[in-house]
Amino acid sequence: MTQTTEKWQAGTLDAMDVLRLALTSKTYGAAVETPLSLLPRLSSRLGQRVLLKREDQQPIFSFKLRGAFNKMAQLSPDEAARGVICASAGNHAQGVAFSAQELGLKAVIVMPATTPDIKVLACKARGAEVVLHGDSFSDAETYAYKLQKERGLTFVHPYDDPLVLAGQGTIGLELLRQIEEEDYTVFVPVGGGGLIAGIAGVLKALRPHVRIVGVEPEDSDAMYQSLKSGERRRLDNVGIFVDGVAVKQVGEYTLDLTRRYTDDWVRVSTDEVCAALKDIFDDTRAVMEPAGALALAGLKKYAAERPNTSGPLVALASGANVNFDRLRHVSERAEIGEKREAILAVTIPEQAGAFKAFIEVIGGRAITEFNYRYAPRLDARIFVGVQLASAGERQEIVEELLRAGYAVTDLTDDELAKVHVRHMVGGRSPEAVDERVYSFTFPERPGALLQFLTHLKADWNISLFHYRNHGSDYGRVLAGVQVPDAELPAFADFLSGLGYPAEDMTGNAGYRLFLT
Repeated sequence: MTQTTEKWQAGTLDAMDVLRLALTSKTYGAAVETPLSLLPRLSSRLGQRVLLKREDQQPIFSFKLRGAFNKMAQLSPDEAARGVICASAGNHAQGVAFSAQELGLKAVIVMPATTPDIKVLACKARGAEVVLHGDSFSDAETYAYKLQKERGLTFVHPYDDPLVLAGQGTIGLELLRQIEEEDYTVFVPVGGGGLIAGIAGVLKALRPHVRIVGVEPEDSDAMYQSLKSGERRRLDNVGIFVDGVAVKQVGEYTLDLTRRYTDDWVRVSTDEVCAALKDIFDDTRAVMEPAGALALAGLKKYAAERPNTSGPLVALASGANVNFDRLRHVSERAEIGEKREAILAVTIPEQAGAFKAFIEVIGGRAITEFNYRYAPRLDARIFVGVQLASAGERQEIVEELLRAGYAVTDLTDDELAKVHVRHMVGGRSPEAVDERVYSFTFPERPGALLQFLTHLKADWNISLFHYRNHGSDYGRVLAGVQVPDAELPAFADFLSGLGYPAEDMTGNAGYRLFLT
């Protein structure tokens, strides 16, 4: 291992090294070889053979067990006696806890205080000591390194470690046995980079012509940004929906391997991930977590752009540890992600018969949502969802409405409209002068809202507030605060000291149309 460590730290570890580490791994002391499932309905729709690597069938319902166990099974006797520590609020934590139980090791798991009880209890049930600290992963990670030094524990990194990524690379060994064709494309979800570095290293060492495609969410694309700039980039903020890959900075060494052995890249939206979740359910009746469907979302986008790609298309279903509460949000967004629903804001006359006239323009198309509230004005604004027969029909509907004399704004790609405005239509308030509207990311824990209100000046009136639980560790809040121009510098100081990410949405079209 000494030579491997030296090459790792020097950035000279190559595909053959990764292959050797994967072939000599201890992964199967706990992990199992997972099946490769055909998705018949999606294959028929895309006109290409689509295969799903079912890592949701691991004992902890995630691939993370592979790397964690491989790392921990190869500790020295002294390291094993002292125990291990990690920082995680997700699948890596469960992988470390499970591995420690199997190997008889002491494990300390540091999690943010915002971590849902279901994840905390899952680790405690495996005998791990759980320490809750801070509101974010970075808070937990910093504290974990502090505890590591104080207690002399071994840190088990979730991705930037040669033994961890080699454990994940055993997936590549299985694909080599399971796929008869020599020409195929593998789509891998990317967070910190350990999974794609491991799989790409193994496959490129033996079949360099196999294509490796990394997939990231559009709002959590630290690897893409790093590859594009040629250096390791740190994101200021990351999206919270696909939380399994929401890292602000990728691994130092996984970046190097990914740069050398990845062929292409795809970034996808939240709606596209939700549509992929539905595709997996339709074909397998399995319910993935968002990160578990990320690779398939990228596969579908890639196939649409490159319909003549040769060989099977293989997506890695990385995990299925999803909170049941999240499925409501997934269901709402899946149709938009599949381009089967358009969300529109339409201005119609505030008079009798106007609704009927509008529906006549829509024709025989199904209305999926219709939100309206009377206001004593000349015009009314309606929030309407329309079912689409094809992706191109969305533009056709907009053009038909424009020809009929309606003012139309397409909100299908407007995140604020889909998360907040659709639930608030009818709340227009021109009396709310000097209103500034912000989208906040709040930790899902008691006291978060109180902290926000405590720091708010008494004369800054909250004029709008919308929150909806989506079953994740962080919630999304839309808040309007009345702040005169003269007090904007003080309000900016308040926002910077709040500790919650905030984005100014005052100019958003959905807000302007329905809530002002």
